[in-house]
Amino acid sequence: MEWPEHIARAEERYRDGEARLPETEDPDARQRQLTRMGNAAYAAGLALLMQGDAGAARDWFTRAVERYGESFEDAPPGSWGRTIGAMKARMLTGEWDSAEDAARWTLDVGAAEADSPIGKYAACLALLVLGRDREARAVADDLRTHDGFPTDVADALAMITAQDVVGYIDAVEDVLESFETREEYLEDVPVADTVLVLQALAARREMSAELESGLLPKSQD
Repeated sequence: MEWPEHIARAEERYRDGEARLPETEDPDARQRQLTRMGNAAYAAGLALLMQGDAGAARDWFTRAVERYGESFEDAPPGSWGRTIGAMKARMLTGEWDSAEDAARWTLDVGAAEADSPIGKYAACLALLVLGRDREARAVADDLRTHDGFPTDVADALAMITAQDVVGYIDAVEDVLESFETREEYLEDVPVADTVLVLQALAARREMSAELESGLLPKSQD
């Protein structure tokens, strides 16, 4: 599938979700539909990044952040995917002030106190976005011991917090390889978005890797 087709499909899913959004009388159904809309908007943003249209990508990522925020209000406890998606969306377009707002929101709603790996991941990303690397290092080291969390991603986060360039390059290459060998992607859009986020955090510390992949925008090659 070519990128215009991915974009059109993601936008169609978003519009369809918008048309079928339940009323506020059913908050659980509404939050689930808002999350689906957020995922569709995020997928559209990824596909537009791959096509090289950063401006349109930013618009769709903004929609994703808004829908994730709305859905979180009525989401079950531990729904950290929404806050992670919001931070990723802002980082992917280089909107660091907005990324910091999303990071503060993530910490304000309790990610740093979470016991689950996904909650710890949200907290680690938030702390790194805010430049609180020493605190993030403890969380990343904890993540490396969780069987339910990808070791390569935890390693890459830990290397960023330690500013270990060689270790980071090895780890992020492993993360990219894991994307290249998988068969399923969010909303079926084949993009290594976790690699892009890690690279964005690493670039702020002048330690990003040189990577080549069909799952990364040409500007990342």
